[in-house]
Amino acid sequence: MTEQKVSWTDVTAQADALGDALRVGGEYLPAEGVAHAQQILRKVPARQGMVGGRTVVVLAGATGSGKSSLFNALVAEPVSRIGARRPTTSVPTAAIWGDEPSGDLLDWLGVGTRHQVPLSGRRADTLDGLVLLDLPDFDSRVAQHRAEADRVIELADVFIWVTDPQKYADAVLHDDYVKRLAGHDAVSLVVLNQIDRLDRAQISECADDLHRLLAADGLADVPILPTSAVRGFGVDDLAGTIGTVVKERNAAEQRLLADVRGAARTLSAGVASSEVDLAAQDDSELTDALCRAAGVPAVVDAARRDYRRQAEHHTGWPFTRWVHRLRPEPLRRLRLDEAHTMNRSGAKLALGRSSLPPAGPAARAAVDVATHKLGRHAAQGLPAAWADAAQNAATPGDEHLHDNLDQAVIGTDLHDKRPAWWSVASALQWVFAAVALVGLVWLGLLVVLGMTHVDASSPKWIGLPIPLLMLVFGLLAGVLLALISRWVAGRGARRRAEQVHGRLRKAIAAVGIEQIVNPVARVLQAHRSTRESLAAASR
Repeated sequence: MTEQKVSWTDVTAQADALGDALRVGGEYLPAEGVAHAQQILRKVPARQGMVGGRTVVVLAGATGSGKSSLFNALVAEPVSRIGARRPTTSVPTAAIWGDEPSGDLLDWLGVGTRHQVPLSGRRADTLDGLVLLDLPDFDSRVAQHRAEADRVIELADVFIWVTDPQKYADAVLHDDYVKRLAGHDAVSLVVLNQIDRLDRAQISECADDLHRLLAADGLADVPILPTSAVRGFGVDDLAGTIGTVVKERNAAEQRLLADVRGAARTLSAGVASSEVDLAAQDDSELTDALCRAAGVPAVVDAARRDYRRQAEHHTGWPFTRWVHRLRPEPLRRLRLDEAHTMNRSGAKLALGRSSLPPAGPAARAAVDVATHKLGRHAAQGLPAAWADAAQNAATPGDEHLHDNLDQAVIGTDLHDKRPAWWSVASALQWVFAAVALVGLVWLGLLVVLGMTHVDASSPKWIGLPIPLLMLVFGLLAGVLLALISRWVAGRGARRRAEQVHGRLRKAIAAVGIEQIVNPVARVLQAHRSTRESLAAASR
């Protein structure tokens, strides 16, 4: 047993850390371990709420180990019944030393059979503050007896494992109890009873073998006290050891801290030692797949064609501009033109769906591949429950994802301000058209005057009538400007397509982060928090 002091502050802090681990990641941890940890977390405030400084010590052992005899020897009275038929002890029996009230504590322990040791009794000063419990045999053939022993062991402060030369290697003792409570060496003691049946050499050999078994169980530093309850050998030494523990008034804290640490270490098997860093993951493949599924190539192509259509409408030959009005508007056909008009005007976007076609099998398959790849990356090294959670988080529902992608497309501005050169080209086109029209009217007037035999002459330049030159110049200049404008518009349309693609990709990437990456990151953060909390609870 160790003498290192433990405060309630230490117990509460580590219990809080264990509670944080269960709150954040309990659903991904082993259910049995979580249930045991929750039981411990309920026990901590309950034991802390017991007013007083009493220490609860249990005598636990197998049938025939002499627990009851040892109990009576410590009490110095035949309190616990001893008989030939076994098991004799069916319910816990308590012996209480000192005058401090213990009713609430014993009620919490569920112990009804109680014996108050007189203040004048033997060892009254040594054991003042002790509540000693004689338990039913933990290997009893009666299941109710075993369950009662287990229940009280879970609530006690100090364990005294009583064994004998015949059963000290019993598997029930070592596998079901000592190994399970291996982290409780600070509140554990082993008694090798019935040494009156052995000689001195056999006692030493038996004690050495028991020490070896305890070391294998994880209790290498637990003292072994040889006793004989019948002859009284070693009983005073045992009472002195118990009295030392009781006087320290720290066993309850030691026990609960060991419980919390043990539960945290058990649950630590349900977390990995680290998590992957999603920030270092290249998500371009995911964004590419989502862009395909969202119909971004179709929108980009529509934006490019819409730019060319508008440029030709503003800069084309005025006499043929009406033809462009007959052509369908690419963005309007996708129900995107109206959306962006409203978006720029500040109206709230509540426009439903676009007319983009749903993602095809190839696009959906690309999204599945990308999300599964992200999920596999996030799940690297994680236990199965956490790995499954990461995979599930990386796989949102198709309809929900498609709706969000569609809204991202609708919410992206596909237009820029009208280029200034459109206005300049349009003005020049109207000037050229006016020159051509004046020349045409002038020529028509000359023809009419000639038909009426009115002498009308036209001024000439380089030997050609100026009206004819005006008509030809206006037509040729307008056509040439339209051709140049179409070439410039093609370059502008490609730039506009690149800009729209960048905006759409950014919007789609935001959907991917929100709908896929962030849920996976939350699983990894939960794992990190759980792992760190368990580490804090088990230190």
